[in-house]
Amino acid sequence: MERLIITLALAVGLYVLPGCAMNTGTVPGAAAGAAAKPEPGQTPQTFEVKVTKIVSGKYLLYLPENYGTDPKQRWPLMLFLHGSGERGDDLELVKRHGPPKLVSESKQFPFIIVSPQCPLDEGWSPDMLMALLDEVVAKYAVDEDRVYLTGLSMGGFATWTLAIAHPDRFAALAPICGGGNPSKAYLLKNIPIWVFHGAKDQTVKLEKAQEMVDALKAAGGNVQFTIYPEAGHDCWTQTYDNPKFYEWLLQQRRL
Repeated sequence: MERLIITLALAVGLYVLPGCAMNTGTVPGAAAGAAAKPEPGQTPQTFEVKVTKIVSGKYLLYLPENYGTDPKQRWPLMLFLHGSGERGDDLELVKRHGPPKLVSESKQFPFIIVSPQCPLDEGWSPDMLMALLDEVVAKYAVDEDRVYLTGLSMGGFATWTLAIAHPDRFAALAPICGGGNPSKAYLLKNIPIWVFHGAKDQTVKLEKAQEMVDALKAAGGNVQFTIYPEAGHDCWTQTYDNPKFYEWLLQQRRL
């Protein structure tokens, strides 16, 4: 799904790759313009390469009923990340769970919802997700201080990963039945986070979420943890069906 365009910025050592112009600057250890003879043996070298990614993907976009009525109004945005079972190239799969399902059942929300689809047999790409977020922010009336990130299962893991990589972009997180890297949890200490997990989850063990919650608490983070005593892996249905979840979410603003 991703194509790479690579531009050589500096040739390795004293060689020039085929098709690339030679760097006209002074080569360390050689007179300007003089031919340099490579030294036999092992020597330290440096290189610099500029890499540009072109990313693409499909997503569902939900705009609130009153969107556009007031041209000055900026709207909160939820970025929703589905689980592994909804991967592919058919956006109907994304409607199986969570907010996209509720929207398909005619539920109204007072915020924009962006629900991308992960390609089949792939994991969530942080580069693709951030490019999508930037695209939507540029095209629609988004309140960038109220961007919320949530996901379930594979999307719960991606919620932690994406937020750790870009903690400055999100006003609140809601990872559901996922886990992350506890050693990096301190990067999220200033973001309100509500974690959800089923106590009987056999797909993603409760300990995965507990590790992140404990690490956040140790770092002085703003985190709350809901454990559903009788729930298995599917604890997202009752989470996304709970009006109090959205009330909490909409109270959060980026610091």
